[in-house]
Amino acid sequence: MQTAHVVVETATSTSVRARQVSSMFDVPAQSRARLEWDVDVPGNDEAWNVGLIVGPSGSGKSSVMRHVYGEMPALDWSAPSVVDDFRKGLSVEAITEACSAVGFNTIPAWLRPFAVLSNGERFRVDLARRMLELPDPIVVDEFTSVVDRQVAQIGSHAAQKYVRRLGRKLVAVTCHYDVIDWLQPDWVLDMSTRQLTRRLLQRRPALDIVVGRVPYATWATFAPFHYLTADLHRSARCFGLWCNGTLAAFAGALHRPHPKVDDVMGLSRLVTLPDWQGLGLAFVLADTVGAAYRGIGKRWHSYPAHPSLVRAFDRSPLWRMEKAPGVHSGYTGASSSTAGRSQQQRPCGVFSYVGPALPRAEAEAIIA
Repeated sequence: MQTAHVVVETATSTSVRARQVSSMFDVPAQSRARLEWDVDVPGNDEAWNVGLIVGPSGSGKSSVMRHVYGEMPALDWSAPSVVDDFRKGLSVEAITEACSAVGFNTIPAWLRPFAVLSNGERFRVDLARRMLELPDPIVVDEFTSVVDRQVAQIGSHAAQKYVRRLGRKLVAVTCHYDVIDWLQPDWVLDMSTRQLTRRLLQRRPALDIVVGRVPYATWATFAPFHYLTADLHRSARCFGLWCNGTLAAFAGALHRPHPKVDDVMGLSRLVTLPDWQGLGLAFVLADTVGAAYRGIGKRWHSYPAHPSLVRAFDRSPLWRMEKAPGVHSGYTGASSSTAGRSQQQRPCGVFSYVGPALPRAEAEAIIA
């Protein structure tokens, strides 16, 4: 624990306009303005991963941050794509893993310049780059201030998971109290009271999840965010996941020709909208549809090429790897009508759903 005594002292204006304002509002004339705070903050040698400095505007958050941690470096974003902005010497694997980990999962956006990204995408990729390039503690002033509150909460959840997984230290500075339950900080310094509070890691707020069929036309909303082609076979059965009443994720299902069996349904075009990335909703959707197909006696397979998808399916106890990612001919993630040479060369894995089945009536309600 360290105690910070923070003083900000500046000369006051003596202009005609400043003197008029002082007179109008009966503000005593002073040669210098002085603000000071005494606060406790955990030391960098203590065991914690996520800290939060929170309070209303003007409460001294940024002043305390600069006193304790110094000025935060600004990142230059001037390359033709954001992946080119990352420090030279970093591997593509490290960059893409960091982007995925903070919920910046829309691969086409990785190839765009920072200036054209949405505020939510900028927030996430900026955090990913700081995680890879800056030493501990990583301090982010105005944390989530420029994004809408849904993105702020989901982005906070994804950020804290990544920080803890790497064993790093992150200090977020914000005026928004609504991120606390999502960021799950180990300590909170509330500048409105100047009190430091230790917290135990808790579960994030519950989400209301519903999975069901959606019309084929829904694909048009999700296609721009998929990491492969925007094409989806017209025969695909389409499923959606609603999170807290908003459609957030999409999955297509296609019958897969197989030389020995005729009951294989394949997962195709699994997508989560950018504002909802980082919660694992795509896997909730894939697992639920798998449980439904298994409930009506069918097999459910997935053929991921995206490295983070491959890792996620491989880690899940609900999925079994049938073929490691590599060049597979014939039986791939492509639809039967599009399984051409380019599809055969994609390094797809093949996974089968082995989790529990839904009761038949519940499964039929989803599949129908």
